[in-house]
Amino acid sequence: MQIAPDSLRLFAAEILSRASGQPELAARVANRLVTANLTGHDSHGVGMVPKYVEGIRAGELKPAARIEVVSDKGPFLLVDGGLGFGQVIAEEAMQLAIERARSNHFALLSLRNSFHIGRIGDWAEMAAEAGFISIHYVNVLSPNALVAPFGGSDPRFSTNPYCTAIPATKRTPMTVLDMATSTIAHGKARVAYLAQKKVPWGALIDSEGRETDDPAVMFEEPKGALTTFGAHKGFGLAMLGDLLGGSFSGGGAHLPGRVVEGRIVNNMMAILIDPDVFGGAHGFFADLDAYVAWVKSSPPAPDGEGVMVPGDPERRARAARAEEIPLDSGTWAQLIETAQLVGIGEDEVRTLSGT
Repeated sequence: MQIAPDSLRLFAAEILSRASGQPELAARVANRLVTANLTGHDSHGVGMVPKYVEGIRAGELKPAARIEVVSDKGPFLLVDGGLGFGQVIAEEAMQLAIERARSNHFALLSLRNSFHIGRIGDWAEMAAEAGFISIHYVNVLSPNALVAPFGGSDPRFSTNPYCTAIPATKRTPMTVLDMATSTIAHGKARVAYLAQKKVPWGALIDSEGRETDDPAVMFEEPKGALTTFGAHKGFGLAMLGDLLGGSFSGGGAHLPGRVVEGRIVNNMMAILIDPDVFGGAHGFFADLDAYVAWVKSSPPAPDGEGVMVPGDPERRARAARAEEIPLDSGTWAQLIETAQLVGIGEDEVRTLSGT
């Protein structure tokens, strides 16, 4: 089905508001989720609403929680999220980091103990829009490990995303590399499973460690695991996510005993750098413009659409989805079920969603 972005925001916000009793915060969260859908990252879009409601009802997501500064050492900030709405917690923590970077040309934010913070690109873009280069290492403490280490046959950690953003120039749009260190995000496997589609071959292994393209191995017993992208390379980045995002913050790496049913906890290290700290921003951005133009001038591969640099796929998705966002039937069914769970009837669903 297709649904207008504004209608989807309204529907998601109402579900989260009913569940949380926090209408203003619910609207902020819903806006970030729909932004993920708009940029083509359905894995981090409104399909997460049922998980958030589940977390609230289990007492593992604390809707009213706000950030607590645990340690303040100039450009170095340690912030605790108190298991609050991640989209609210991360935005407030990043705003503090941006303020410190303005004063010090640099900031290092260590955020721990936040419920799912959503699409990491949101926080990198937030810093880049303020004029800073932004680098992010994130770990995920979910109820079950999801990703197998390279050379292993069962899961030991989660999708541990990595992200970097560089501010835009007049000639070059913002550069944003935002990726899971697994071959595909767990949410993409969820979307494929609900839509009864296959995933790329080798993105998953079954319970015996054999490569497969069937997303059912992530949701039906006996369960398998996601693989790391690029074999040992993605595995190395995933470990850095757990160590720099998790261990360094005090939130912890993905170890037995640290995961709780109903929780999706993120810990994040965010490094903000002033591109003009050495007084060479003009040269840096001029080189950026020249370099991106040179890379994109490579002739398209046969049957290809030409070179896309980080950030281009999201911009294309925004243009394609500006009027309507596609939702698979499985995700929509889960949203309807969750809406009913929090007391939204069929007529109200149609009014809120415009369907």
